[in-house]
Amino acid sequence: MLRRTGLHNDVAKVLVSEEELRDKTRELGKLLTKEYKGLDPIFVCVLKGSVHFFSDLVREFEDYCEIDFLSSSAYGDGTVNTGVVKIIKDLDKNITNRHVILVEDIMDSGVTLNYLTNMLAARNPASLKIVTLLDKPERRRCAIQPDYCGFIVPDEFVVGYGLDYAQLYRNLPYVGVLKTELIEK
Repeated sequence: MLRRTGLHNDVAKVLVSEEELRDKTRELGKLLTKEYKGLDPIFVCVLKGSVHFFSDLVREFEDYCEIDFLSSSAYGDGTVNTGVVKIIKDLDKNITNRHVILVEDIMDSGVTLNYLTNMLAARNPASLKIVTLLDKPERRRCAIQPDYCGFIVPDEFVVGYGLDYAQLYRNLPYVGVLKTELIEK
């Protein structure tokens, strides 16, 4: 059972502040606006962890676009990717010949995103790019890299701004490292 000491007290340190998140999201939104101007892309949110980043990023995109949602699971409530990706909610929109921007909260092992990009690529989009808020390249188990990345983070268990541990901490307004004694092994 998770021993709670207080939402903010459970965080050992803040890795990415609210201001840094805002600035980086704005920067990525401007870059994506420039690169996808006139292409009417579909932004795809990988639920649940990406919802805060996705919402803020789409609001920074200053051209026409559509949104859709995808939900998958490879972790359950644990901290280790099981390697088995299960689709919980598929896209509602047809992405054939569309420019797709897949928005993820964190890329670590790459197993889930590798599965999702292969699945989506089979639907013949005009293009398919990955934008991730956080990247942990040292944990990569697949030959996949994000096309756009907010921050590279160390191999520590991070929570906040949509990222969770056992479905908790998503509402923290920053990205922090969860105290190790709170993580069940």
